[in-house]
Amino acid sequence: QVQLVESGGGLVQAGGSLRLSCAASGRIFRFNVMGWYRQAPGKQRELVSVVNYVGATNYAEAVKGRFTISRDNVKNTVYLQMNNLEPEDTAVYYCTLQGAGPSAWGQGTQVTVSS
Repeated sequence: QVQLVESGGGLVQAGGSLRLSCAASGRIFRFNVMGWYRQAPGKQRELVSVVNYVGATNYAEAVKGRFTISRDNVKNTVYLQMNNLEPEDTAVYYCTLQGAGPSAWGQGTQVTVSS
């Protein structure tokens, strides 16, 4: 079983930056995909960005050019650097790890961007 612990959320003004971190522990399939989804009030959970074991990335159109995902395979940790944040980025951000079995999810971290 995989456990994910997120950190780094908070309140920031529009145009500001935040960095999210997510550390995985437990039985981790080596060739996995780690990443971030988000869910705003009244909306469905949506993809933000994912990165696979060799560093290939995918981003939602809404965050391209502003967010950067990275990972440390030794530490089993994924990061999301969020720059030029907009009020529309306000959501609960969930870390995920997709490996050989069912996907694992973190508890979520709140990101609030004020205008």
